[in-house]
Amino acid sequence: MMRLDNALQWSGSVAIRVEGEQTPPVKHALRMLLRDFESVLGEKPTVVEKRDRHVELVIRYADAEETNLQRAEAYGFRFPAEGGGSDMRILGCDELGLVYGMLEFSRRYLGIQPFWYWADQTIARRESVEIDRSPYDSSASKVRFRGWFVNDEVSLIGWKEPYPPSREVWEPVFEALLRCGGNMVIPGTDLPRHGVHYEVAEEMGLWVTHHHAEPLGAEMFLRAYPGKQASYQQHPELFEALWEEAIQEQKDRKVVWVLSFRGQGDQPFWEQDPSFDTPEKRGGMIGRVVRRQYDMIRRSVAEPICSVALYGEIAELYKGGYIDLPEDIIKVWADNGYGKMVSRRHGNLNLRVPALPASSDHGKHGIYYHVTFHDLQASNHLTLFPGPASFVKDELESAFAAGADDYLLVNSGNIRPHVYMLNAVRELWSAGRMDADRHLERFVASYYGNGREELAELHRSFADAAIAYGPNADDWAGDEYYHHPARKIIGHWLTGKGAAPDARLIWGAGDVPFPEQVKAFEVRLKAGIEAWGDWLARCDAAIAKLDEADARRARDQLRFHGALHKSGSEGFYYLCRAYDAYREERYPQAFVLASQSAWAYRESLATLRDAEHGKWERFYLADWLTNVERTLENVDTVRRYLRLHGDSPDFFLWYKEYLMPVAEKYIYLENTHRNPLSDDELAELLKVHFEGLERQ
Repeated sequence: MMRLDNALQWSGSVAIRVEGEQTPPVKHALRMLLRDFESVLGEKPTVVEKRDRHVELVIRYADAEETNLQRAEAYGFRFPAEGGGSDMRILGCDELGLVYGMLEFSRRYLGIQPFWYWADQTIARRESVEIDRSPYDSSASKVRFRGWFVNDEVSLIGWKEPYPPSREVWEPVFEALLRCGGNMVIPGTDLPRHGVHYEVAEEMGLWVTHHHAEPLGAEMFLRAYPGKQASYQQHPELFEALWEEAIQEQKDRKVVWVLSFRGQGDQPFWEQDPSFDTPEKRGGMIGRVVRRQYDMIRRSVAEPICSVALYGEIAELYKGGYIDLPEDIIKVWADNGYGKMVSRRHGNLNLRVPALPASSDHGKHGIYYHVTFHDLQASNHLTLFPGPASFVKDELESAFAAGADDYLLVNSGNIRPHVYMLNAVRELWSAGRMDADRHLERFVASYYGNGREELAELHRSFADAAIAYGPNADDWAGDEYYHHPARKIIGHWLTGKGAAPDARLIWGAGDVPFPEQVKAFEVRLKAGIEAWGDWLARCDAAIAKLDEADARRARDQLRFHGALHKSGSEGFYYLCRAYDAYREERYPQAFVLASQSAWAYRESLATLRDAEHGKWERFYLADWLTNVERTLENVDTVRRYLRLHGDSPDFFLWYKEYLMPVAEKYIYLENTHRNPLSDDELAELLKVHFEGLERQ
């Protein structure tokens, strides 16, 4: 260890002492810090217990006289004069303060970024680290309760063999959240109750909260009581027994209690109990249930933190004045899944009712926000949020200005595809504001060694390439746009529903005859192919200039997303064209177009597989939501169906008609042709044939 005039310089095995109780969260953070030191300096620090030895770094709780740090989660850095047992101290008001202090030290002085694991940051080995002797006190975060809902987490489920996911999966998730300054989590969706997800979250110091469809974190009624009608009106004692069990199980933990009443399977409860057929009845029941849950918690928990999810139909009933809520609970408003603070689309119904508190709506408010979404329509699940970071900034800053800053829960999905926007939200929930361009520059500089200007431009222009599928500013197509509507079109087509509109497509193509719905998608997809092709060409040119590590990272964090969009656009576009050719009874041409659709969707699958390298092996294996493989299977069914229209039963007729040399066509013997071409082989040859005719 050396002391410079105004800095410390540490090398080798740094000596660290932790004073005070080492709770599980502090132990986890210390483990991370020791690992980070070893990654950078090549030697693991020595943890010293005796106080009579001088150490480089002391980690301890702040004393009462350190008034700047007497605030929940506060931390600071101090540099005592010569002597005093250490060169530097990390002080924390409480256990999360110590956790944040250690992780901020790691970011600031060791260069370990919040998403080092998920973005495959290159951690350079150094001879020494330099510590500026500037005292530092953390600022209070803009949002009191801030965290992630690890939702639709199929990649995390399919990535490693054990189910439900093990510590090996959850610890990197929660570490990244803590490094982002988060303090709250819903660890997964409807996972088996014997899983370790809640246990690990608690060990690492996070507040746990609940899915709005699982109030109080209780077991689903129909799982506990299969065969009974899920009606609180009929079985209040059974519902309350589940709630009481959940309260007793969690009463001594850090919990942000979610009070709510939705139906089983995350839908309105009146879909299972149709006697609630008016807003008054529905709102009255929700209000009574929430009040009952609130009273039950207060019997067992002193000063509980409670919230109510104003999601979907509950928000509409609340704004209509049909739900009465306790005054001291946090009312959580939700965006529409596409980042806009309005009510979400239900099928084809898109009221876009503003989803923020009115100025007269006093009390505590927060928001539930999506940077990834799964809606079986047009959302982004595998790919980056398709809108610009400036849009997210404006929406969240407006929500804070409206008073919704007590709580921010972000749907984080599978983490790895969404690190850029999650990092933007990190800055917003910490500071309450963000300069989108400066944030982007810092983000790119944190993970890339060169080519930063071009990489920043690619992030910035990503939203410009997204297909605008509707009239609203947030009507951006994510990856599900190329798959769920495509499979609906195939189902409508092959089940013989004819020209009648497909009601499931009205949201994206209008209430018009089915052929016109297909054409509406085709027109948008053609523009998408061009836009994504241009973006992808610029991306490839930028990647070609990078070193190996940066190039791999850029392929995973940028090119991956554009490639899924481009191949998805092409696959869906050629499917639409195949339907047009089919309607015109041009069956061989339709077969070729359906084959081009299949080839494009195969490119999407290849993109997923290419991103599964090293520790990411199998990461996209459980792509069950966008489900590229299922789309490909459906398209393959289409072209098999089309080949029945003229090439059956011998599956040689199109070859004979279009491809066989004239000299052979009329003299060949059928018993010499027993091996028909495969679908791919035939489609490749027919494609060349028809393209040749077009050029003539």
